[in-house]
Amino acid sequence: MGVPLSVLDLAPILAGGTAGDALRRTLDLARRAEQFGYARYWVAEHHFTPGVASSQPALLLGQIAAVTDRIRLGSGAVQTGHQTPLSIVEQFGLLDALYPGRFDLGLGRSGQRRTEAAAELAGPAEPAGERVVDGLLIPKPFSFAPLLVSARAALFGRLLQQPGAQAPDLTGVLDQITALLAGPVTDGHGNEARAVPGEGADLELWILGSSGGESARVAGRRGLPFAANYHVAPAKVLEAVEAYRDAFRPSAVLSGPRVMVSADVVVAADDATARELASPYGLWVHSVRTGEGAIPYPSPRDAAAHEWTEAERDLVADRVATQFVGSPRTVAGQLRALQRATGADELLVTTVTFDHADRVRSYELLAKEWLTAP
Repeated sequence: MGVPLSVLDLAPILAGGTAGDALRRTLDLARRAEQFGYARYWVAEHHFTPGVASSQPALLLGQIAAVTDRIRLGSGAVQTGHQTPLSIVEQFGLLDALYPGRFDLGLGRSGQRRTEAAAELAGPAEPAGERVVDGLLIPKPFSFAPLLVSARAALFGRLLQQPGAQAPDLTGVLDQITALLAGPVTDGHGNEARAVPGEGADLELWILGSSGGESARVAGRRGLPFAANYHVAPAKVLEAVEAYRDAFRPSAVLSGPRVMVSADVVVAADDATARELASPYGLWVHSVRTGEGAIPYPSPRDAAAHEWTEAERDLVADRVATQFVGSPRTVAGQLRALQRATGADELLVTTVTFDHADRVRSYELLAKEWLTAP
């Protein structure tokens, strides 16, 4: 048996389907994931994305908690630039009050990244190239900077934040969240504030990151567990975990580093069937990287009808090449390479297929292979 295996769900909307359909499938998948033996079930936070229904993690987690019994539930991740620390603590404090001891509060940066993207565009380009480390493909880097400084991103930013609001840095957010959880917060003049619900909530804090930047370093310095995103930024996963470990300082939470790493996977009875089920993935990633936001997930037939240009293929090549696709044995071997190369203490897998039954079956086959392997 390998390291623990967990689930990341985006509540994908399928072509021709609705957000309601997607959310009901999430509830069903969460129940099944618990039965299959997965350690955690995390949901993402995405906005203005036609193909993703997971926009409000706390609300969705409350619905999932009501239909499951024991699997840990969490956010992957709450985007800290879009709401106040108090709001985050109250939301997850409410969840913990109703379903004690089951929640992970995964935090990610947002808002600050647009400034960093502008600086990246002004600086030298990252070196290209790919390599293989302990059997794991590390592709050439992809930069999201042009998308983050686009007019479309500026519109999204205006809608996500109050007028004139500034996204605080991650350290400041963590300071306020941990203070509110410990409570009460005082001003030094005899006044105090308590988060109710929230103060004293039994939450496991995680930091998520896609590079060796602020998120990885802050998680390390604060002695918190860190989740690195191979499925989002495969080129930077080793940089991210190295930066986290280099910065790590023991805390009351952890005596040593604790790393979880994500991966996109599709599992079927055999490699050929899995490749067919995964065939729409490139078209889906293309919609993200051209700034549309993920389109509703296409069917294999619709994906096969798309006539790819060389430029389009190059745009998504790193993500397609690093999606783990195949039989249970094939994918388990790829996940072992990911765990070996990163030293991950836990793996977080995300799967999207056009047919919900195929998605559930993918998780079931992988769990059986992973949990029964010597």
